[in-house]
Amino acid sequence: MSEFNSLTAELIDQLKEAAPGHILAGQEVGDDYAHDEMPIYGKKLPDAVLVAQSTDEIAACMKICNENRIPVTPRGAGTGLVGGCVPVCGGLVIDTTKMNKILSYDLENLTVTIQPGVLLQDLAEDCLKKGLMYCPDPGEKLATVGGNVATNAGGMRAVKYGTTREYVLKMQVVLPTGEVTSFGASVSKTSSGYSLLNLLIGSEGTLGIITELVLKLIPAPKVTYSLIVPYEDLETCISTVPKLKMANLDPQALEFMEREIVLSSERYIGRSIFPKKVDGVEIGAYLLVTFDGETEDEVYDRIEKASELLLENGAVDVLVADTPAQIKDAWAARSSFLEAIEAETKLLDECDVVVPVNQIASFLTFAKELGDECGLNIRSFGHAGDGNIHIYQCSNDLTEEEFKSRVEKYFKKMYAEATSCGGLVSGEHGIGRGKIEFLEASVGDTNMALMRGIKQAFDPNGILNPGKVCMPL
Repeated sequence: MSEFNSLTAELIDQLKEAAPGHILAGQEVGDDYAHDEMPIYGKKLPDAVLVAQSTDEIAACMKICNENRIPVTPRGAGTGLVGGCVPVCGGLVIDTTKMNKILSYDLENLTVTIQPGVLLQDLAEDCLKKGLMYCPDPGEKLATVGGNVATNAGGMRAVKYGTTREYVLKMQVVLPTGEVTSFGASVSKTSSGYSLLNLLIGSEGTLGIITELVLKLIPAPKVTYSLIVPYEDLETCISTVPKLKMANLDPQALEFMEREIVLSSERYIGRSIFPKKVDGVEIGAYLLVTFDGETEDEVYDRIEKASELLLENGAVDVLVADTPAQIKDAWAARSSFLEAIEAETKLLDECDVVVPVNQIASFLTFAKELGDECGLNIRSFGHAGDGNIHIYQCSNDLTEEEFKSRVEKYFKKMYAEATSCGGLVSGEHGIGRGKIEFLEASVGDTNMALMRGIKQAFDPNGILNPGKVCMPL
């Protein structure tokens, strides 16, 4: 931290001249700016906040901070889970949530141009009004799309449509020096030098600040139905997934969940949705599968084939949610998992490892047994179709110090196991400040050196979101 300077009263006055009426300082800076949704990764108030209204304001403030070596932390809605927007070195936070306009649609080329502070749910709803769909569907609908791009968020529909990366065509960016530039273009393919666009996607605000996005859309499917599929145990549940994918049925979403997390979610939302016992069989795990298409006949044909396959491979039953209310209820329960865990847990941490699909069941068994070894309560769910698993470490009894010590031990062994079976340390939440050592252990010195070289090229003074991704403090 010693290489950075502090925001003096004189520099704050310069920021206020650059962005009149949009700088918060001193007592005006609220506690929300000190943390994200996983406060286990620490809290730190910035010295000042720019509530940005324009690219020009961001550029002017970045220039001042770069010339004076003031650390800057970009921030969207603060819904991250790895401490990515915690201003660990103080300095200036740039809040982009007020840059929240949907600027224009290009209906001939199926694109939309937006500012980064547009909420995911607002973009999704606005697109549907025009018969279009923005495909990425991360679980936190109140996240900003700019934040989704910064972490390459995945979500439930990634198994069919891919992650956020596949839908970003172009972006306007303010570099750490205050220069404004654009990466990418509103075209469907490119072979034009290094992909600077893709370097920014998933860079977690360490290389530049996104101020405008051009995103790809598709015509919205006309029919969507979901299946709730109960199983006696998780192993049988997960073992069905590769067979379902190999059957060429193309599910839009394919999620797995264990009984305990479902019970927590239903307590949280106040209603029961998933069956707990079927024909005398106690249910231990579930698949939640969604199919979409152009006609009811097309979708029902795939549902029938999927149901037959699922029942042949150990499903206790197949329940069809074919009304908007049923579908909404099923996915409301799935979307409430994190809130449900938070409501019942004093201390928690989380990892979202990604492993090959055929390794999910054995990896979850390892994670559970390791939790017992470390004295931690483990809750898990995730994206069965792409191997992205969310594993929560929970405790209501330990001190915070003891909890962190046990989680550290847990993570070292768990991430090593994920790497050894061909996985990676994060599928969609990113590295932030909490997972740097595990990323380094996973990818090795050579790859970390390349990442740090990229960081140096974009940000010679190291002021932009310091202490994140590949640059520990």
